[in-house]
Amino acid sequence: MKWEERLLVWRLNRGDATALSEVYERCRDDLLRLAGSMLHDGPAAEDIVQDVFVAFAGAARTFRLTGRLKGYLATCVANAARNRLKAAARRRTTDLDEAASLASPGEPPDRWMAISEQFERVSGAMAELPAEQREVITLHVYGDMTFRQIAEWQQASIKTVQSRYRYGLDKLRSALNDEVVR
Repeated sequence: MKWEERLLVWRLNRGDATALSEVYERCRDDLLRLAGSMLHDGPAAEDIVQDVFVAFAGAARTFRLTGRLKGYLATCVANAARNRLKAAARRRTTDLDEAASLASPGEPPDRWMAISEQFERVSGAMAELPAEQREVITLHVYGDMTFRQIAEWQQASIKTVQSRYRYGLDKLRSALNDEVVR
């Protein structure tokens, strides 16, 4: 852990409100990008990040950090996003008004259906990937994060992150090609 982070955690433990603001400013954009790439829903991503920071603020005085601060918060956000996705998967009911609002009025229905089917195929294939591979692909493709940044977040080596990305893409390609052949 860098000395700046140690100082920041020390200030948090002392109840320094400016330290909490500093953490928020440093990490907010990356955490929003992470949550947004996992949820594909901006307002839900904002809710997740806010909930994590509220919980973090409540525990700031007793917080004991063993790793990197940003990595810790990223793990909290990723876990909260996964929990939200699991909860959504359990209740998979779609309101008709919500479904109607998803359709773009400028697109012909058959085009929208084709896009929807492609999205479902890719989402299904992504869901079958191991969590580490899915997370690396999501962060790199949707979150515009470099392998170095992802390695810091996952507390893994860059080579490990690159391997997870490559193996994940290979599995996606295989799953999607197999689906097309059927």
